[in-house]
Amino acid sequence: MATHLPEIRRRTTVVDDLAEVEPVTVPGAHRLAWNDRGGQSAVWYFTDDGLGLLLTFDHESSLNVYAEADFALQESFFQGVPESLVALVRDRPEHYESLHLTDSGTGRTIHYAGGVFWYDGTRWHVSSGLAEHCRREDVDLFGESGFDYCLDIYRFGQDFTAETIVAIREEDGRYDDEKPKEADLTSVREVVIRHGR
Repeated sequence: MATHLPEIRRRTTVVDDLAEVEPVTVPGAHRLAWNDRGGQSAVWYFTDDGLGLLLTFDHESSLNVYAEADFALQESFFQGVPESLVALVRDRPEHYESLHLTDSGTGRTIHYAGGVFWYDGTRWHVSSGLAEHCRREDVDLFGESGFDYCLDIYRFGQDFTAETIVAIREEDGRYDDEKPKEADLTSVREVVIRHGR
């Protein structure tokens, strides 16, 4: 992602608010999320020391290991991610966007994710475990992980205004006529202004 971290954080805060997802503070980090209420989600963790973790999920993809209850495979998707970031999603309470898988042998848990991406303070990376799995299984990493779909709402590299957000909603068939669209535009503007630059 070419978008700088402060702007990523602003956009994720706006989208979290619009999706009516309660922000969560975990030890050393802040969690923001989005879901489409249909099984797709993006979960962001921003740490106090400037790192980041992004989990994406598409319930219809081949990377949905939650449906298979495959704890070992899910754990492997986090290979290459610093342990301080993995600790944010291991043995933690569940959330709507972050249910967890349990290791039957140890009882340990980890949040599910089809896509695992992390920020090292200067740039974003795909987890090496996920990349290796996708290479081995000939899987379209960005499509099947939900990355393309789940990050569309943030419009990285594009305008991100109340008008563009409402335009996306209109394309999705959210409005029957102009009156609800105008009302929504007013409320979306208030959220964008509240979390302004």
